[in-house]
Amino acid sequence: MNGRDRVLRALSLGIPDRVPHLELAYNESSVINIARHFTDDVPQADYIQRMDLESKIKLFEAVLLVIEELDVDGITLRVFPETRKIDEEHVIDDWGVTFQFSPYGEALVVSGPIKDKADLRNYKPPKIRESDLLSLSYCAQRFKGRQALVLSMQDPFRRSWNLLGGMQHLLLAYYRKPDLAHRIARIVTDYTLEAIDLGAKLGADVITMDGDLAHNTDMIMSPEMFREFLKPYYAEIIAFMHMKGLKVFKHTDGNHWKIMQDLIEVGFDGIHPIQPQCLDIAEVKQEIGDKICIMGNIDCMDTLVNKSIEDVEREVRQTIKVAAGGGGYILSSSNTIHPGIKPENYIAMVKAVHKYGIYEEYGLK
Repeated sequence: MNGRDRVLRALSLGIPDRVPHLELAYNESSVINIARHFTDDVPQADYIQRMDLESKIKLFEAVLLVIEELDVDGITLRVFPETRKIDEEHVIDDWGVTFQFSPYGEALVVSGPIKDKADLRNYKPPKIRESDLLSLSYCAQRFKGRQALVLSMQDPFRRSWNLLGGMQHLLLAYYRKPDLAHRIARIVTDYTLEAIDLGAKLGADVITMDGDLAHNTDMIMSPEMFREFLKPYYAEIIAFMHMKGLKVFKHTDGNHWKIMQDLIEVGFDGIHPIQPQCLDIAEVKQEIGDKICIMGNIDCMDTLVNKSIEDVEREVRQTIKVAAGGGGYILSSSNTIHPGIKPENYIAMVKAVHKYGIYEEYGLK
């Protein structure tokens, strides 16, 4: 089997020849540091929004080199809308959302274009264009079905709070301005459907819906609010994806156990990353492993950051032991490959899943 076959088999709750591995994202500096193990032709580390075209191309080639050299089973590709520089620390995207760069990973939302219903009257969301998905088109040609192509989309929750300028504003709208919250959800859902349609045409195999719904101890919102303001839009989007022949998994950190059955009901094929600080992957596998593909959860807060290669290998082996049996499992970090992760530990993780994830050899069936 190749990587694409493994990922799709696991997301269908089947048993591949080996446990597949893919990541939600690699931050700029992390992928550069990993790629340096294979080449010197990498750009100087910086935020992609501040790179010139030559550096952006080198960064993208570094990602692809890591995928090929380590035989990673899937590559996650993002929608790259146009951004405009405001100053050395801020950019604004074509949704009208302003971001501030962060040395710890993703840029932070500073402000959004919508505050109330009046702002909606004149607001026009961007249209998805093939140029926004150029990386997907390129990888569809380069990998030719060998690796699973995963298109990462912001889910209705995350895209909505971006437009309002922060998560707190959306949560308040759920209480005080429910009509505004639903109207914004409709805007972002319509955009998501258009983007998925184009992504399917350009070669995507899998969609991931990215947006945290919980923190370490509980949900960000009540389950009742999730069911009113998000679940119907999730169901609509997932039904459209499945009609297009795509698989889909949900990314959310935190303890979201209270809505796990809701995520299964709306049709997600996988759940990522089962954060080890919040949920026990063995218990999750036992409870729902026959209903949804379990994805995760090698600790990227401690193990991949602070521990030895031997510790990484040990955790990979133990996680495979408790989560891979019977199929329906994809190994990944417990979030993303962020700047704090040791490149040697990431490489060790991938090599360990190749070594210990063979179903026949290790009796995982």
